[in-house]
Amino acid sequence: MSTLNGAPPAIDVVDETFLAVPPATVKAAFAAPAAWRRYWPDLQLEVYTDRGDEGLRWTVKGALVGTMEVWLEPVLDGTLLHYFLRATPQGPLRPRDLRREGDRRARAAKGIALELKEILEDGREPGVPPKS
Repeated sequence: MSTLNGAPPAIDVVDETFLAVPPATVKAAFAAPAAWRRYWPDLQLEVYTDRGDEGLRWTVKGALVGTMEVWLEPVLDGTLLHYFLRATPQGPLRPRDLRREGDRRARAAKGIALELKEILEDGREPGVPPKS
């Protein structure tokens, strides 16, 4: 996937987090554009593929240009939340600043996943089936 001027994306974030809830529950957290603005306030997202309970794919504009995906994979009694961001900042950045931006985006992705885990699992104890 290329972004600006046919070049490969400068930022490539991949993250996975297991949530002990069904994929449809996780999908609902990403369904409304208001959630997108909350999670990624500096990005304008446009859905180019709605995969139902398997997630969403967006084109990204704003602070970054590229693509983003949330893939929801059913695993055991829950969902493996895969997150992909492949994009390039709008303005030029020095290599050190580009690494920092990639790290910031990776940490933000994990923060979103862990926040959803805490909220959606709603105090579920290990070994207890997920709430439907």
